Amino acid sequence: MDNVLPPSPDGYEISADPARIDRGLVHRWLSEDAYWALGRSREKQDAAIDGSVNLGVYEGASGAQVAYARVVTDRATFAWLCDVYVDPGARGKGLGTALAGAVRDHLAPYGIRRILLVTGDAHGVYEKVGFEPLAAPDKWMVLGAQ
Repeated sequence: MDNVLPPSPDGYEISADPARIDRGLVHRWLSEDAYWALGRSREKQDAAIDGSVNLGVYEGASGAQVAYARVVTDRATFAWLCDVYVDPGARGKGLGTALAGAVRDHLAPYGIRRILLVTGDAHGVYEKVGFEPLAAPDKWMVLGAQ
């Protein structure tokens, strides 16, 4: 799979190159500012990165990472989009929507039947790229804390 993912918002590049992920920055964002990952250890975050497909959004001029998304997948039948985060200074530019669309497009060649995500506050971001509420949520179950 190609690691640079078109199209990207003006002035930004979206990449699936795992070497470009700023692990320290991603850990700080998630463990200090993301309600779903507060307090996550660096070791736990690094393990999550290592076991996942990771995408980053980077400023074109500086190359600085400004957003992140992680996908847990078997690359055949199922994917879970998680840990989507846009730096507060880069919000409001459509980067979250572009990143979600890039995830969708990056996974498309695998023929994955279902991509899930959970969000407490960004439904509109994901709806713009085709995500919708579960048709039959009563069929889904979870093991673990909710």
